[in-house]
Amino acid sequence: MSDGLSKRRLKLWIRLLGVTRAAEAELRDFLRKGHGTTLPRFDVMAALHRRSEPVTMGELSRYLLVSNGNATAVVDRLEAEGLVARLPDPADRRTVRVALTEAGRAAFERLAADHEAAVDRLFARLDEAGIEAMTAQLKRLRGGARA
Repeated sequence: MSDGLSKRRLKLWIRLLGVTRAAEAELRDFLRKGHGTTLPRFDVMAALHRRSEPVTMGELSRYLLVSNGNATAVVDRLEAEGLVARLPDPADRRTVRVALTEAGRAAFERLAADHEAAVDRLFARLDEAGIEAMTAQLKRLRGGARA
């Protein structure tokens, strides 16, 4: 392997990390200032919105790649606000499932539309061809990262 290519890959990694961190910071700020919420709350609501059926806390934490404790703390706050409900599992009464309430679903859909607009602004410098090229390269890279 060429030492120059190795250094360029390292610089690429640093640039990817920088772009990711900057975009995440902007989105955190947007959610906090514009909606009085946090990125973890948004992520939990998004995960529950994508699911048609209630999920266990374990499933939710695995889906979000966070600890059960972190997911539970966010769900506790969302439940207190009436946005999430804990439901008994009909097959196993020791298991509790969580789902968005109707109010939670409506709140998330409004938030998601604004979130999409914020992401669109963040990546507005990319045209369609740039998005396609970058997406293809990231998919290729992700396949290599798993190998």
